[in-house]
Amino acid sequence: MQPTLLILAAGMASRYGSLKQIQQFGPSGETIIDYSIYDAIRAGFGKIVFIIRKDFEAEFREIFEPKLKGRVAVDYVYQEMDAYLNGYPVPADRSKPWGTAHAVLCAKDAINEPFAVINGDDFYGRDSFEKMATFLQNACKPDVYSVVGYELGKTISEHGSVSRGVCAADEKGNLAAINERTKVYKDGNQIVYEDADGSKHPLAADTPVSMNFWGFHPSVFTLSQQLFKDFLAKDGDKPKSEFFIPIVVDHFIKNKLGVVNVLPCAAQWFGVTYKEDAPGVQTSLSALVESGEYPDNLWK
Repeated sequence: MQPTLLILAAGMASRYGSLKQIQQFGPSGETIIDYSIYDAIRAGFGKIVFIIRKDFEAEFREIFEPKLKGRVAVDYVYQEMDAYLNGYPVPADRSKPWGTAHAVLCAKDAINEPFAVINGDDFYGRDSFEKMATFLQNACKPDVYSVVGYELGKTISEHGSVSRGVCAADEKGNLAAINERTKVYKDGNQIVYEDADGSKHPLAADTPVSMNFWGFHPSVFTLSQQLFKDFLAKDGDKPKSEFFIPIVVDHFIKNKLGVVNVLPCAAQWFGVTYKEDAPGVQTSLSALVESGEYPDNLWK
């Protein structure tokens, strides 16, 4: 069975200021998502599932359906505020989505096979998709998940703080722990993360981090649903609380439900957290096209 690619594209884009998931960066008007889908198809993925908000479904369909028709199966799932709350009332002061793990949970009825999860605004590169496809086709089980591990120093924006899942691997190359750091940035000559109280903590440039490129067995949906219920009971009344994928993964590891293989990747990641990142993304994509890694028109 061919694996599925789940693309998280329902974010509010609050820091970026616009719907960055469909901004054109490639020489023939390609979005970053186009490059991810192109890499996924040539790596052997058989279906694409978009997690979006219903209010921009029409834009997504108009952009992607003509390109992908006849190339790969496509489905759309909506991350709505009341999804999987099971009677829990949406707080009146809640304005942002419930987080990445909730977004994955919203795809429960659309995916029945091993699948990968990526962000819609991150460029991951061909090698990472090939490694993930190999894992999903050959090693993924209810007790074996995976994550692509990038070097922190190759994932930092020059224009502001970013969120990163900081990984610790054991001697077998499996994930020992992951901690979501929501404010990571360059501070002089070092990289630091900042706690809610403003205290700073240094991080080495070669620290492995998750860029939200995960490999899961569909059994993760059952686990996520239970943990989301627990999350709501504990933090649901906090307007800025989020149910992150690392919460699910950390529980999976600490409760010895299985292992998470770290798939190492030394590639230069790039993405568009801020508008100021856009020119650098365009330059990087142009260089990859000129080197022959991608055609100048992906879907011609």
